[in-house]
Amino acid sequence: MSSSLRFDRGHTDDLMAFLMASPSPYHAVATAAARLEKAGFRQVEETAAWDGTAGGKYVLRGGAIVAWYVPEGAGAHTPFRIVGAHTDSPNLRVKPLPDTGAYGWRQIAVEIYGGTLLNTWLDRDLGLAGRISLRDGSDRLISIDRPLLRVPQLAVHLDRSANTDGLKLDRQKHMQPIWGLGDVEEGDLIRFVAEEAGVDAADITGWDLMPHPVEPPAYLGRDRELLAGPRMDNLLSVHAATAALAAVAGQPDAELPYIPVMAAFDHEENGSQSDTGADGPLLGTVLERSVFARGGGYEDRARAFAGTVCLSSDTGHAIHPNYAERHDPTHHPVVNGGPILKVNVNMRYATDGGGRSVFAAACEKAGVPWQTFVSNNAMPCGTTIGPITAARHGIKTVDIGVAILSMHSARELCGADDPYLLANALAAFLAG
Repeated sequence: MSSSLRFDRGHTDDLMAFLMASPSPYHAVATAAARLEKAGFRQVEETAAWDGTAGGKYVLRGGAIVAWYVPEGAGAHTPFRIVGAHTDSPNLRVKPLPDTGAYGWRQIAVEIYGGTLLNTWLDRDLGLAGRISLRDGSDRLISIDRPLLRVPQLAVHLDRSANTDGLKLDRQKHMQPIWGLGDVEEGDLIRFVAEEAGVDAADITGWDLMPHPVEPPAYLGRDRELLAGPRMDNLLSVHAATAALAAVAGQPDAELPYIPVMAAFDHEENGSQSDTGADGPLLGTVLERSVFARGGGYEDRARAFAGTVCLSSDTGHAIHPNYAERHDPTHHPVVNGGPILKVNVNMRYATDGGGRSVFAAACEKAGVPWQTFVSNNAMPCGTTIGPITAARHGIKTVDIGVAILSMHSARELCGADDPYLLANALAAFLAG
């Protein structure tokens, strides 16, 4: 592996900055795109005609980004090497009529997005981020990165059973954040957002807004060997894929037998069924248009897809010291042990024996250790964009990731070495 692709703990420092710059999927793809631009990539519009020239290109759509690098001399039937990930995380989302409250408290009405651990959003300082849509058809990113909202927990004096029978939260009644005092005023939140964005409130005709924890990521532990932070499921993978693609694009083109691709989708946490989700046509359309722009036809497209491999990179479960019985007794992924290969024979993960070989070869090339994850037979297995990608596009797909604790919490925990170990493995895979 080229020394130019070798990442170190500085990669993890950079991940922390990436997490802070990406409080929503829309910010995540904008941050990734800006980094790719610095590496020489250029944005192409979906509504424009594409050319077949070599170089790095990317498409933005909402909270999704697909980026690829075409080496000089690549044929129309050249296969792709894809790293897939997702930009969304379980959280709270602002409702269309957000202004609510009671008993002198002003509150914001929210929906629950994905399978979030509700209790982790209690008594936490929250900002507000996302995008606003304006009357002229444009969108604008908004990030209010200071304590603005809070979901207050009921005092233990008023819920004596909370520590014995378990905390019970009603998703509708108990999760509405407070953000001030006074009477409820219709349109108040959007007027406030408009002031923050420097636009007229009357020009805001739509919004996709979400609270986010404002506490920054931090190294943790006696030797700072752990990393705590928000949205690591799955911005850790998005960041690693962005870094790996930019690094591979800097290699001599003659060393690239494949076309490296990064695809980061939205809406994985609620099923991927959207125009920006993995179950939509975005990835297939981009890959096909790339083939056709290089003068290929259906036969070239079929040949390219037949030789393509995708690594679906998402976080997985590290062995939990307090709940070891919830894990498979013979598979115990540990933090800082390198990326994990996810296996499920019922195809909740897309990995098979051939995919295992591809992943093992990439890790060996990168000099990166790796582990295997299998769910306890008595526990239901989660899933990823992997099986969706394999089934929708007929592409060999392998599910991998980084082992973490506190998955779907407002603040998750991983090993501080694992992010750059993953990035090295992804770079080796993309380089072929």
